[in-house]
Amino acid sequence: MSSQVNITRSDSAVESSLVINHILAAGVLKSPDQTITYGDRTLTYRELNERIHRLAGVLAAQGVKPGDTVAVMEWDTNRYLEAFFAIPMMGAVLHTVNVRLSPEQILYTINHAEDDAILVNSEFLSTLEEIKDRIETVKTYILLDDSGVKGSDSLPLAGEYEELLAKAPAQYDFPELDENTRATTFYTTGTTGLPKGVYFSHRQLVLHTFAARNTIAGVGQGRFNENDVYMPITPMFHVHAWGIPYMATLMGVKQVYPGRYEPATLLRLLATHKVTFSHCVPTIIQMLLQSEAAESVDLSGWKVIIGGSALPKAMATKALKRGIDIYTGYGMSETCPLLTLALLTPELEKAGLETQVDYRTRTGRPVAMVQLRIVDGEMNDVPHDGESQGEVVVRAPWLTQGYLKDPAKSEELWHGGWLHTGDVAVMSDDGWLKIVDRIKDVIKTGGEWVSSIDLESLVLQHPGAGECAVVGVPDEKWGERPVALVVKNGEVDEDSIKALVADYAEKGVISRYGIPDRVIFVDELPRTSVGKLDKKKMRAEMV
Repeated sequence: MSSQVNITRSDSAVESSLVINHILAAGVLKSPDQTITYGDRTLTYRELNERIHRLAGVLAAQGVKPGDTVAVMEWDTNRYLEAFFAIPMMGAVLHTVNVRLSPEQILYTINHAEDDAILVNSEFLSTLEEIKDRIETVKTYILLDDSGVKGSDSLPLAGEYEELLAKAPAQYDFPELDENTRATTFYTTGTTGLPKGVYFSHRQLVLHTFAARNTIAGVGQGRFNENDVYMPITPMFHVHAWGIPYMATLMGVKQVYPGRYEPATLLRLLATHKVTFSHCVPTIIQMLLQSEAAESVDLSGWKVIIGGSALPKAMATKALKRGIDIYTGYGMSETCPLLTLALLTPELEKAGLETQVDYRTRTGRPVAMVQLRIVDGEMNDVPHDGESQGEVVVRAPWLTQGYLKDPAKSEELWHGGWLHTGDVAVMSDDGWLKIVDRIKDVIKTGGEWVSSIDLESLVLQHPGAGECAVVGVPDEKWGERPVALVVKNGEVDEDSIKALVADYAEKGVISRYGIPDRVIFVDELPRTSVGKLDKKKMRAEMV
């Protein structure tokens, strides 16, 4: 009979906490003179560290203390990176506000998070001025500005960020923190109801950073190492820009922050700074590849993780032909977010274009320390045969432990002791995951399930289809029928798209029930605030 044996600890021993302070310290020690650039401002890691200390001093002088919540409304800048560290290192909670939400939704998140202070870019002053009389807990506003704005008509600003930092002490005495101290909060909008708050501790952020770093390090396709130049093209308000700024800082790499996402700016930064590693949603790559300016920019060697939505095979093929090392990453707001990455094995790296596209557009294999299952409605595992479908459920050391102030939805999220993603997937016998659809987006027609993602990928094989979204609409006879919304990128009509899908149905690639009833050509597809296809809105407009 065995029993658990606990370790014996010396009276003088100290168990060092997993706090993000150590991520910063490692990067500064490794690369003190490495640079971080935003606009015309370039900082060394040594200067970044000092500015983080100064920011903490500024916030403390405004009354921010451990346990308080500080919101940030900002584009992707060095200031945001400083907030990523200074606020949690104080023992306060960083609330990254989704600036693309409506004013009413922003108000809800500010009040629900009980923000005590807000760092606000001058471009968003008008939003706060509109809702200021209904903001309940905020005591301090600090201005972030690049355009010469110095004040507000109605908000009581404590001052401008750079001016306040210049007057603050260069050293701040950060407190010793328990690693389970909450570090960040942000809100996921989903498709129904009010935004839901997810939250992460210092320990979770550190473990996510280390596991992702461990998975993506090394030699070969898609790898991220010390000689890379990093530029995020995923908003820093959205799941900490997928946590990669923390990883980049740990590694001490050169970092470039683009501010707003404007094609000309992004391409200029890519060329000027020789950026080699980024991450974004498919819309951004589509926008860049279609830009006239991109034709004269060498994109070869640029490694890009695609997440948020499925990576269509046609887009992956086009990117690969431009020399972009493009591949899929998977996760969600509730998972901090990385769960899987489509990193090729050495054997697959030698494969032809078609095989590479197939694997790069799959959802990938689990990141280190992620336990991932595909289960049926009774939580039984389905076979890993590449065909049997089930819901993806996960465990990892960095998953949100619930929704802020919402125990009912928290229990629903964690039903059965596994976090439920709401994604339907298959897994091959060699461990490669492929998301088939969101549970709510699978089209149930003629007694069969048709994947909207698979159908979109097929439609996008047509050279005249630039973007596509497929939704199921109610049908008295069949239950639902697929309707394709298409943004044109050349000569294309409804009959040719239907014929294309029918040809794949004849080959057995997709069910014959997947041939869309209608093809609707639109100027643009509705999207959520983080760039995902808004299928709830599409369905509502077609009922």
